[in-house]
Amino acid sequence: MENIGGQAVIEGVMMKSRKGWTVAVRGPKGDIHVKREALKPIPKILRLPLMRGAVALYQAFSIGIRAIEFSARKACKKEDKKNSNPFSTGLTIGFAIILGIAIFILLPLYATRLLGVIFPSVSKSSLLFNLVDGIIRIILFLAYLAAIGTWKEMRRIFEYHGAEHKVIHAYENKKGLILKEVKDCSPHHPRCGTSFLLIVMVISILTFSLIPQDWSYMNKFFSRLILIPAVAGLSFEFLKLSLRMKNNPLINIIIQPGLLLQRLTTREPDDDQIEVAVRALEELFKIEEVNARKT
Repeated sequence: MENIGGQAVIEGVMMKSRKGWTVAVRGPKGDIHVKREALKPIPKILRLPLMRGAVALYQAFSIGIRAIEFSARKACKKEDKKNSNPFSTGLTIGFAIILGIAIFILLPLYATRLLGVIFPSVSKSSLLFNLVDGIIRIILFLAYLAAIGTWKEMRRIFEYHGAEHKVIHAYENKKGLILKEVKDCSPHHPRCGTSFLLIVMVISILTFSLIPQDWSYMNKFFSRLILIPAVAGLSFEFLKLSLRMKNNPLINIIIQPGLLLQRLTTREPDDDQIEVAVRALEELFKIEEVNARKT
């Protein structure tokens, strides 16, 4: 397997490859619940450069929601045997998207517009306008991560995030998936979604600078929404390039902010959390084995 990704969920870890995804969750009685699901191959046209970034972002979001739903059912003290309501799930996803757009697109744009009234140079220069907009967005993002990190429940998820990274490091460095080997690995990983989001914010500053400065506020807002897939595609290509050139000194300098940012989203996991992350990866191996027998 190559390019294994993952995500921390409620009392568990999700692992994903090109062939499928798994999630392992620690139940209230200490047992580990597992879900496995194979993925259909992505059409070649959707794997083209730039386009594949937007597809990967959508796939990660879709799988992430399903993994969180599974973990919420299995980790709660009174497990609900009924399937989740698709309507309520849709409302939750829709609310999360609207809230994200409001906080990280609408609010920074409006704040930058107000600053442009106070400092005319901001409103006259497209590059300066989008630089200020991007800086405000990054500040809000950092404040958001720092705030949620104070919650006890989120600290647990950040510990599972660290466990996920440690297990992936162990696998990629061909170490054994045993506790001693995994514990020695770093809880930070250059292919982390946190680093990707930081890259997205930096790329967006450059991309949004292409929007004409004399456009109205609403036109600027909607054009940013339209450009999100392009920003995701460019960011994805940069992330893949940085991984291919990880031994390049310049690339190492560029990826450092993303690794530093992970200090807000990862914590050192305990042994039980590492065990869950290892189980998630082992279940992913089973999907790979099934696919290997079919080919």
